[in-house]
Amino acid sequence: MTSSDKDFRFMATSDLMSELQKDSIQLDEDSERKVVKMLLRLLEDKNGEVQNLAVKCLGPLVGKVKEYQVETIVDALCANMQSDKEQLRDIAGIGLKTVLSELPPAATGSGLATTVCRKITGQLTSAIAQQEDVAVQLEALDILSDMLSRLGAPLGAFHASLLHCLLPQLSSPRLAVRKRAVGALGHLAAACSTDLFVELFYPTSALLLARAHLDRLVPLVEEFCNLDDDELRESCFQAFEAFLRKCPKEMGPHVPNVTSLCLQYMKHDPNYNYDSDEDEEQMETEDNEFSEQESEDEYSDDDDMSWKVRRAAAKCMAALIGSRPDLLPDFHRTLAPALIHRFKEREENVKADVFGAYVVLLRQTRPPRGWLEAMEEPTQTGSSLQMLRGQVPLVIKALQRQLKDRSARARQGCFSLLTELAGVLPGSLAEHMPVLVAGIVFSLADRSSSSTIRMDALAFLQGLLGTEPAEAFHSHLPTLLPPVMACVADPFYKIAAEALLVLQELVWALWPLDRPRTLDPEPYVGEISAATLARLRATDLDQEVKERAIACMGHLVACLGDRLGDDLQPSLLLLLDRLRNEITRLPAVKALTLMASSPLRLDLQPIVAEALPILASFLRKSQRALRLATLAALAALTQSQGPSLPPRAVQAVLAELPALVSESDMHVAQLAVDFLASVTQAQPASLAQVSGPVLSELLRLLRSPLLPSSVLAAAEGFLQALVGTRPPCVGYEELISMLTAPVYGQAADGGPGLHKQVFHSLARCVAALAAACPQEAAGTANRLVCDARSPHSSTGVKVLAFLSLAEVGQVAGPGPQRELKAVLLEALGSSSEDVRTAASYALGRVGAGNLPDFLPFLLGQIEAEPRRQYLLLHSLREALGAAQPDSLKPYTEDIWTLLFQRCEGAEEGTRGVVAECIGKLVLVNPPFFLPRFRKQLAAGRPHTRSTVITAVKFLISDQPHPIDPLLKSFIGEFMESLQDPDLNVRRATLAFFNSAVHNKPSLVRDLLGDILPLLYQETKVRRDLIREVEMGPFKHTVDDGLDVRKAAFECMYSLLESCLGQLDICEFLNHVEDGLKDHYDIRMLTFIMLARLATLCPAPVLQRVDRLIEPLRATCTAKVKAGSVKQEFEKQDELKRSAMRAVAALLTIPEVGKCPIMADFSSQIRSNPELAALFESIQKDPASAPSTDSMELS
Repeated sequence: MTSSDKDFRFMATSDLMSELQKDSIQLDEDSERKVVKMLLRLLEDKNGEVQNLAVKCLGPLVGKVKEYQVETIVDALCANMQSDKEQLRDIAGIGLKTVLSELPPAATGSGLATTVCRKITGQLTSAIAQQEDVAVQLEALDILSDMLSRLGAPLGAFHASLLHCLLPQLSSPRLAVRKRAVGALGHLAAACSTDLFVELFYPTSALLLARAHLDRLVPLVEEFCNLDDDELRESCFQAFEAFLRKCPKEMGPHVPNVTSLCLQYMKHDPNYNYDSDEDEEQMETEDNEFSEQESEDEYSDDDDMSWKVRRAAAKCMAALIGSRPDLLPDFHRTLAPALIHRFKEREENVKADVFGAYVVLLRQTRPPRGWLEAMEEPTQTGSSLQMLRGQVPLVIKALQRQLKDRSARARQGCFSLLTELAGVLPGSLAEHMPVLVAGIVFSLADRSSSSTIRMDALAFLQGLLGTEPAEAFHSHLPTLLPPVMACVADPFYKIAAEALLVLQELVWALWPLDRPRTLDPEPYVGEISAATLARLRATDLDQEVKERAIACMGHLVACLGDRLGDDLQPSLLLLLDRLRNEITRLPAVKALTLMASSPLRLDLQPIVAEALPILASFLRKSQRALRLATLAALAALTQSQGPSLPPRAVQAVLAELPALVSESDMHVAQLAVDFLASVTQAQPASLAQVSGPVLSELLRLLRSPLLPSSVLAAAEGFLQALVGTRPPCVGYEELISMLTAPVYGQAADGGPGLHKQVFHSLARCVAALAAACPQEAAGTANRLVCDARSPHSSTGVKVLAFLSLAEVGQVAGPGPQRELKAVLLEALGSSSEDVRTAASYALGRVGAGNLPDFLPFLLGQIEAEPRRQYLLLHSLREALGAAQPDSLKPYTEDIWTLLFQRCEGAEEGTRGVVAECIGKLVLVNPPFFLPRFRKQLAAGRPHTRSTVITAVKFLISDQPHPIDPLLKSFIGEFMESLQDPDLNVRRATLAFFNSAVHNKPSLVRDLLGDILPLLYQETKVRRDLIREVEMGPFKHTVDDGLDVRKAAFECMYSLLESCLGQLDICEFLNHVEDGLKDHYDIRMLTFIMLARLATLCPAPVLQRVDRLIEPLRATCTAKVKAGSVKQEFEKQDELKRSAMRAVAALLTIPEVGKCPIMADFSSQIRSNPELAALFESIQKDPASAPSTDSMELS
């Protein structure tokens, strides 16, 4: 390093850099001193390359040396900042920035950053204060901004001196100095005290943020907009944008003024005279590019700053639209026309932001996703969509020229905007297809720009094929297809892959399999097939292109295989070849599935014999996606080619299946069983050889307590197929005995033994077999009755017999009814709870199949047997659920009267079953029964009122139902029960409201304005409901209002998921804050809510993070009393963990680190080993990662 040869010095410094970057390097005190001294000397080296490398060494060195050595480096760099040599000053500036960026943040507990910054601050303030050398000033301001943005809070003692140093720079004659000073003041404002903030703001025009002062601040900024200074206007709009994003609620009164300023200055272009619409149209027809170019050149002006004002106004408008979804209809009336008019903007940067603002408007207008919300759009969304529909022609007219603009960026903006529009209003662009197709073709043919514009055009076309009707493309296909074909053959793999995807969508959209063909494919199919085959044959391609070519060919053969002629055979053989290739086998299997399931019933015999053994080998692979795809392909082949499949190849496949029928992967098991059912019907002889191993695995699977309903349904189908073939693969009696063997083989006094769910699964399978063999059903029912009645039967046998009777009873008809009634009634008095429950279920299900005989008997038993009332009501519930509504109508009045006589029962469980029965009864005749609830709510006693409200909860399902419109008209009246004086009624109302919000938000969305104040009222702790209970020498506090509060907070959480757009988040957060200090259960809920809010709407959470941190800190640092029981320690640990999850979610908000309280708490977490370990475990847990799939509300 001391060599006179600059190359040696450079290499030595490079070697030092490599060593410093290694984690293993350790320097002793003497080495540290020498390295620091040498590097500082090299910073003044005559050779620039050596200097630059020496500066880079400072970064890793800071973390390797002791604090006093870092201070030495900083002192030297500060001294060099005042040097007369410009190069040395620049190097020193870069060095200081490097050192600052590598300092450990204060939150880690290290004091080095604070010490260094205090040392630098004095030097920087003197450098800024000297007016002679602007370069020194600018460098110092840059470093100060960096320092304040990273370490603003720890420099509290210097804030006042920094403020007095920076304020005079706002009046500097140099623009660069003023801008950097404003930036530094902005970082200072985020960390300084309130008093300093007031001192900073009121004497100056610095545009900084403080919610408490907005009412005085905004009018000031509005005044500055009217001064003739474009730079100032730009800053004003940037300030408005920040206010709107950070404080949308507080900006409410100022929205009209800000809107009018945005509208005024978005068209502020004093140096340019835009042609009238008529002139534009005339220019379009003339298409005179030369005159257009000349016109733009004439008006270009390097000193023109007005474009910055227009851009800032457009960005401000985007912030306004994004932060106030409640004003959407007004924005469509006022802002949308102005934005559309400005699509003709001449400046590219401004145009991009105008497009961006309109895209924000479209995203806000997008109706909620999913049928639940789409069934009944909120009124506001509906009116906004209607207005947007009227804007579509204007948008297309404004974009017509832009789609053929020479600027690729302008066209990209058009495609982005139109994609969003098509997503919000599917089908709205069909009538404008000539304009869109011309624009797409223009971009696809444009080889002068980068490939990105062609990919954007292809992506837009693909989206269009999904949202617009196929008929809209028919007349444009001759124009559209050639450029797409050219892209398929493009040498750039990304364009080829995108074009193949478009081709696939084109075939799928224009010649769908589920509708008759309205367009003759003959003129196009040859060209499409040739282009796809060319890509399919090529082997030296990118993986993505190979996969897309296979998928495209799969769609082509599936949709147009009957028109491919001579191309079909080569296509199938190529697919078989790709099936053998490890890289392309998965897309090849999916393509084969498409072909096999095509309704064209294509002849796949040329490849089937060779494909089946290959597919069989895939079932042994560990790749789950491949096994799933292979099973789907095999099922499709069996259904389409079944009898003609080679038996030997089918047996090779079947040999692999027993291993797949396992509870280790239920989805694979379901597909395997479905395939077995298909093979049984198509080739029963092939199955005979493997039926033994397959059945043993299936029976083991049926004994799993985790069996999903889909796998059970597949198993039923397979068992029915086994006995349904002629001759049957396995006999009926043999299958029944195999199914029931695990239960019948138990000891008589061994209890049920198996899991309860297993009995239900086996009963369903017995019923499925009885349904497949009706001639055997009566005999099976008689045998089950005998087993249930026999005193020698074990508990398990009786449970299975009753559950099977419940299922078989629906199949076998009336049977020996009198004997069955006696057996079921006797079983209701059994000593085994499992037998009683199964008999109750069977009584209801069997009764549903024979109402005239069973229902009067059941109602009579409910009247006569008060001790068995709970079980008999369960039977009635099953009967009401399983019977046909029309067959129930003669009995509805008797049932209604009987149920309401039992609403005042003392047992809450009985009242719950009564409520469910009432709900099922109302569904028989909603217009007749639902209005009768009014009378019960008005006149009934408290238990009756809570039962009625609970019954309403059972009317809400998560699927569309005919009762929904009628129910919606009564919801408001039912929700008035939130004002009921009885606690239980209010709790039932909250449970009903939670169910509505969770399952069908459209029922309550329009009423939230009236419901939310009542809901928030229930979140408050009521002292009159807290009482003390004496338990021997101890006094125990009981809060009777806890359950109601918990129910209210659960409703709030559900509202976050489905009605976020209708909530005032600031008001919502007030009650979340209260919940953070409430009971254990409520705190757990509010911690989850806080974590969700940090993801969904970070801006309002950031506003009050200082108030939210304190309860979280109190929870994380709380200690359990020494003598507490184990459960108390567990509860506290779970509470801490939940609170820490909320803290982790808050830390993901981008600007939260600037909050002093949050920085302090982060420091506390890292310095406390217990909290640090907990925080680290939370971060590693994937379940704690914040979800971002819900809508965002800034």
